[in-house]
Amino acid sequence: MSVFSVGDAQLIRPDVLVYPLGVWIVMAVVAVINGGFREVVLIPRVGEYAGHVLSTALLVAALLVTSFVYFQWTPIEYAYVELVVIGVGWTGLTIGFEFLVGYVEGTPVSVTLGQYNVLAGQVWIVVPLILLLSPLLFGWYLS
Repeated sequence: MSVFSVGDAQLIRPDVLVYPLGVWIVMAVVAVINGGFREVVLIPRVGEYAGHVLSTALLVAALLVTSFVYFQWTPIEYAYVELVVIGVGWTGLTIGFEFLVGYVEGTPVSVTLGQYNVLAGQVWIVVPLILLLSPLLFGWYLS
């Protein structure tokens, strides 16, 4: 049976998706703090690119820990399709937030998109990938 078949649609319980939204808000706050740490501490000490890479690694670690703690702590047994929805939701909210902040700051869309260019040495793509996959990894592993 397909992940998105009609029978699986009954497995999505909207009420249990509220808690992961709260977890994403915590992750967003952590990401903002991480960005401030990058600008104030890392970049002046190690330079722009190294600061970007270190900051991304720190954020990935924080997101993995947050996701692990949530799925270890929650008494909710999530269905596979719900874990997919959580991952897609966390990823979509994060990318949307990033583009919104860029728009408010007047950053051209091309610059924001450039952060995803792995061929140019950018590592930011790891963050949305972790957000997409960590619910599946920890939700399945810890259930």
